[in-house]
Amino acid sequence: MRPSTLTLDQALQARKIPSVSIALIDRGEVAWARAYGGSRTSTRTLYQAASLSKLVAAVAAMRLVQQGRLDLDGNVNAALSSWHIPDSAWTRGHPVTVRGLLSMTGGIGVPGYVGYEPGEPLPTLVQILDGVPPANSPPVRVEIVPGSRYAYSSGGYEIAQAIIQDVTRNPFEEALQDRVLRPADMADSLFAPPLPTTLVPRAATGHDADGRELPGGWRVVPELAAGGLWSTPTDVAKLLIEIARAYRGEASPLLDRETARVMLTPQNGGPYGLGGAVSGSGPSLVLMKRGQNVGYQSYMLIFPETGQGIVVMTGSDNGTTLATALIHRAALAYGWPPLSARPD
Repeated sequence: MRPSTLTLDQALQARKIPSVSIALIDRGEVAWARAYGGSRTSTRTLYQAASLSKLVAAVAAMRLVQQGRLDLDGNVNAALSSWHIPDSAWTRGHPVTVRGLLSMTGGIGVPGYVGYEPGEPLPTLVQILDGVPPANSPPVRVEIVPGSRYAYSSGGYEIAQAIIQDVTRNPFEEALQDRVLRPADMADSLFAPPLPTTLVPRAATGHDADGRELPGGWRVVPELAAGGLWSTPTDVAKLLIEIARAYRGEASPLLDRETARVMLTPQNGGPYGLGGAVSGSGPSLVLMKRGQNVGYQSYMLIFPETGQGIVVMTGSDNGTTLATALIHRAALAYGWPPLSARPD
């Protein structure tokens, strides 16, 4: 049987993906949401959003910029009080900025994080940034001249997490509830290391490429801005819809038109805007982001001018392949413009 002839249920079985949840955006609204993969899976099942978390963090940071509480192009050390980026030869005359952090052009290392098995000691944010035990990741440092080129960096978003905490004087998870999740009506979303026990029954477990469930069900991800969001496709779609509304100049509780336009403009010659990859122009302009935590993979995109898009979330290391196929099917069915870039 050719892959093109597989039903969705057959594709799940063939790729050893236990579940997938989808929200389709059309004409600026969630047109429909569906979940597949067992009787316990519903459209309100929680998934690790992985790097989709970065867009949520970017919106929070840009709301602070919009309010005049954060300088988009100033030295971020001026906004940090709990930790500072060490001076180095790379930073002399080239300060790290919020624009650089959110666009992956800040010269920061640490492309990704692998999380922790449930029950393992969790590092504080400062321990993550300095790479000291119990952190299992290297220190977050400037590794190339800030602003010189694009280089994917989850570490840069952990600096953004520290900035948001220090500027708001609130824990990151609370600051994000106040500034993004609640205004966007993302009632099924939270940043939580670890997931509260009351929500464990609603959470999809993560699986490796062979279909084996992760020990303890999932990895705990304390690197919140980089990949610590638990959410649903419908909730993520609500965020995308608000960004698109603001981009078109319509009223939004999150962003004004100028801020949304900056976020959806490629920065410093790279493929990223502020929070996600950006490609095309006019009706073909698309905001994209892919998420990959251990055991979970997701994919989102929206064409802000037309209000069309999709969010796909899976509990599997094989999820990107399925999500890509679903997006191509949706593009054909709904007449989307061709996609010409990767959703890093």
